[in-house]
Amino acid sequence: MSASLGSNQASAPAGWTSGIAVVIPCYKVVKHIQDVIAQIGPEVDRIYCVDDACPEHSGDHIEQLVVDPRVRVVRNPLNLGVGGAVMNGYRHAIADGATVIVKIDGDGQMDAGLIDTFVRPILSGEADYTKGNRFFDLQEIKQMPLLRRVGNLGLSFLAKASTGYWDIFDPTNGYTAIHARAAARLPFDSISNRYFFETDVLFRLNTLRGVVVDIPMDAKYGDEVSNLKISKVFGEFLGKHVRNLFKRVVYNYYLRDMPIASLELAASVLLLAFGSVFGIVNWCLSSRADVSTPLGTIMIATVCVVSGLQFLLAFLAYDTSAIPRRPIHLRLK
Repeated sequence: MSASLGSNQASAPAGWTSGIAVVIPCYKVVKHIQDVIAQIGPEVDRIYCVDDACPEHSGDHIEQLVVDPRVRVVRNPLNLGVGGAVMNGYRHAIADGATVIVKIDGDGQMDAGLIDTFVRPILSGEADYTKGNRFFDLQEIKQMPLLRRVGNLGLSFLAKASTGYWDIFDPTNGYTAIHARAAARLPFDSISNRYFFETDVLFRLNTLRGVVVDIPMDAKYGDEVSNLKISKVFGEFLGKHVRNLFKRVVYNYYLRDMPIASLELAASVLLLAFGSVFGIVNWCLSSRADVSTPLGTIMIATVCVVSGLQFLLAFLAYDTSAIPRRPIHLRLK
């Protein structure tokens, strides 16, 4: 029932040509994993439990105590992080012929009864990827710790800009589902192995023009301990968001296509840079000479900065309206 990281082939269950697979990264979740598996309904055809070099030996624990025939233990010889574990689970599910791959955590925070809700928009051709949104019900999010709530708000705005999906929220939500055709196009080796991987997947999907849909869900917290500390990863996430924003803009607006927004952005950068530098330099020169800055100089700097802001707003208006709307899995083989 086990598979190693290097395995590229896996035998599919008899008659399984278009099934639903669930991937569960397993790292220090021995206390909860049996209950999580038990809650997964019959709509799921196979369950991949990825033992990510777990010090609790999650794989052995599952093989010894779980009798569900759908369960397949995948073992990572080295700890790859939650992102690396999920990508390895994706590889096995794709090789086995899954149609939709759902990812849930093994700590019991996610309601397995929602799997059908996550899968339905993909099977109906409305989306390539669905993800949970714990901020949909304002009453329910009161259960979320305040620091995590504030951190998610900040990370959500950064994620909107870096991924290009301006209509989604709660980017660190790990409850996701993806069509296997779309998953097969992801550059597994380039996606972050740690907690940034959910947002990294969104960035990669946008470059593929995949359709992403938020699924409302309630925040659920028990006695489990989260390994994700917003206060510790915010700086790291900020740097990666800036990197992905730059890459997304270059890919979508200057390599793959060049709409009018490409010219608006270029004009914005040039005008803002020139206006700011020109204004600051002349202000410093006038200050040193103890004379007033000429009105013409002030007007040139002001007009450049204001025009640059207008071009930037025009670009943002285009970018927020350019969210992918046609699922790519319908066009992929």
